[in-house]
Amino acid sequence: MVYVYEFWGVIVSLIVVKCFHWIYQWSNPKCNGKLPPGSMGFPIIGETFQFLRPHDALQFSTFLKERILRHGPLFRSSLFGGKVIISTDIELNMQIAKTSRIPGVTKSITRLFGENNLFIQSKESHKHVRNLTYQLLGSQGLKLRILKDIDLLARTHMEEGARNGFLDVKETQSKISIECLAKKVMGEMEPDVAKELALCWRNFPSGWFRFSFNLPGTGVYNLMKAKKKMMKLLKDTVLKKRASGEEFGEFFKIIFGEMEGGDEMMSVENAIEYIYTFFLIANETTPRILAATVKLISKNPKVMQELQREHAEIVRGKTDKEASLTWEDYKSMIFTQMVINESFRITSTVPTVLRVTDDDFQVGDYTIPAGWTFMGYASVHFNPEKYDDPLVFNPWRWKGNDLGAIVSKTYIPFGAGPRLCPGADFAKMQMAIFIHHLCRHRFTFIT
Repeated sequence: MVYVYEFWGVIVSLIVVKCFHWIYQWSNPKCNGKLPPGSMGFPIIGETFQFLRPHDALQFSTFLKERILRHGPLFRSSLFGGKVIISTDIELNMQIAKTSRIPGVTKSITRLFGENNLFIQSKESHKHVRNLTYQLLGSQGLKLRILKDIDLLARTHMEEGARNGFLDVKETQSKISIECLAKKVMGEMEPDVAKELALCWRNFPSGWFRFSFNLPGTGVYNLMKAKKKMMKLLKDTVLKKRASGEEFGEFFKIIFGEMEGGDEMMSVENAIEYIYTFFLIANETTPRILAATVKLISKNPKVMQELQREHAEIVRGKTDKEASLTWEDYKSMIFTQMVINESFRITSTVPTVLRVTDDDFQVGDYTIPAGWTFMGYASVHFNPEKYDDPLVFNPWRWKGNDLGAIVSKTYIPFGAGPRLCPGADFAKMQMAIFIHHLCRHRFTFIT
């Protein structure tokens, strides 16, 4: 009996020693050099719960502030089961953005987009879909194909909100984006299908940073359920249209034109995956930032007054006061563009550079190991040496600047490098048109 106890004692001791060794290895990852300071937190979960704590959307999280004070602008952590380097150094962020091409997405985001998604695949596939996207969302595409539809949808939804006495900015902009893109991509759709497509977006939980466990009741499970429904709806619509010979939208024709005669072939499955991602990104970003922008405007009477003056002048310049906006009208919205630039600056409190480093990267005395996720925050937006009173919402600070620029060393709301957001101009145009129609009504913002 004594031997049995001794045997189990040895087994338990070995398990304990193994556990401590594993914890030590987790806390002290291997590196061909010196890692940046920081903590890896608990095994598996790392510091994820601290990272996910709720905070003011117009401020950096407590997680980030505390670690910057403790470790400086560069530190390591573990989030969502992965090893992460976090940086608020603008020079380093720009360098990583330009030299590293692999997107630094969590497993939950990979699940949401799909592992075969062309946006997160190779450099060549990403370049291919970016070129396709620019055909629709580049300046010529916006001018010739998009502006008129966005203007009509914004006007329609705004008038409906005025009649109801209430308008949810985020939900309304989401409807505008999806209705416009659905028409351009899919062409005319049956009313029931279009309604079901719109309802799909309400089932997508906001926020993509979450654990990758696909278990019932978890955020990833809800994301995957919504994705499955959305993909089936898109695929059924595409196959039905192809079988019946119905007209697709002009953008889908571009995609199929690439499939039939281009150098790079895209399967129907990849085309549907691309369209799904296209819709998903458009729905997640602009509506949220627009809602924050309207909130900032409502709290600044001088900004509101100047916006109303600018947009009233645009209307006065038209013979028909109900005529659609033109490209020239949009380009004349100078103060509106200043407001939008300032809004993007002050709302950029999430990482704008997400990459996986291709090779070991030396930063002073520290080494960023290959394969680690790099998260770059736009702290330069709040640097008092670059912006006077950086925490103050002040659109006039952009007077005299190039309002068309979407990236610089001191302004990176859309990221940087070869993975710069291809929908940046589309987002700014949507916001400008929404603000134009909003300024034609009197409103009170309710949080």
